[in-house]
Amino acid sequence: MIDGHIHIERGDYTLEWIQQFVNRAVAMGLDEIRLLEHNYMFKEFEPMYDIVRANSDFVNDWFVRKAGKKDYKEYLDLIDKVRANQYPVSIKFGLEVCYFKGWEELIKDQTRDKGFDFLLGSIHFVGSFAFDHTAQLWDGIDVDKTYIDYFEDSIELAKSKVFDGLGHPDSIKLFGHKPSFDLTDYYERLAAALSDSNMYADQNSGTQRRCPDTSPLGMDKELIKALRRNDVKIITSSDAHSPEDVGYKIRELVECVNL
Repeated sequence: MIDGHIHIERGDYTLEWIQQFVNRAVAMGLDEIRLLEHNYMFKEFEPMYDIVRANSDFVNDWFVRKAGKKDYKEYLDLIDKVRANQYPVSIKFGLEVCYFKGWEELIKDQTRDKGFDFLLGSIHFVGSFAFDHTAQLWDGIDVDKTYIDYFEDSIELAKSKVFDGLGHPDSIKLFGHKPSFDLTDYYERLAAALSDSNMYADQNSGTQRRCPDTSPLGMDKELIKALRRNDVKIITSSDAHSPEDVGYKIRELVECVNL
């Protein structure tokens, strides 16, 4: 079993910190873990956020608090240190990158030849709307338009051919908001774009861990069906941000995919 989306940002870049994730993975019966950081943790990616910061005080305040707190070279050095050791589980390293159309070249320039095993592209902003931060931000939001923009951006992400996988493909639903229209066409278009770009989809338990009362586990079953029709690989993941969350509901995610 794989946990394909694990953040290590809450600790120092040491082998001792990585060992805590390994220990939990072994306890959960995992064969492989994929460790990553959000790209905004590194100053090299800060220009990507200029527009959303300028258009939203909430986003700007969040960015000032959270972004640029880690050293990119130290992260890359940690990857080399981990690869020089032997572990009872396979460990891969990557980066989760917020997708903003028009920033593809910066992303490629900052990730090319850095030794990453994978790049995970994710939608965390619809325009300047930080839809997955707090439920209160949805007050007064046009749900239908937000869903349309979210899936159109997701399809553009897939078509960019910059990434290896798409993170939490329908996390837009985490606070329980649903559109008034059927999403089948968007699911099919997204699945086709992922297939054409040879990308995988991230079957992620993180939204339910965060919002157990409003978010179902993993992807919508109709989206999973569309992915399978288009032969898109699906990788299970916890979206853990601490060692104790590694492997969260991975077995249940596998069952959802195999239904």
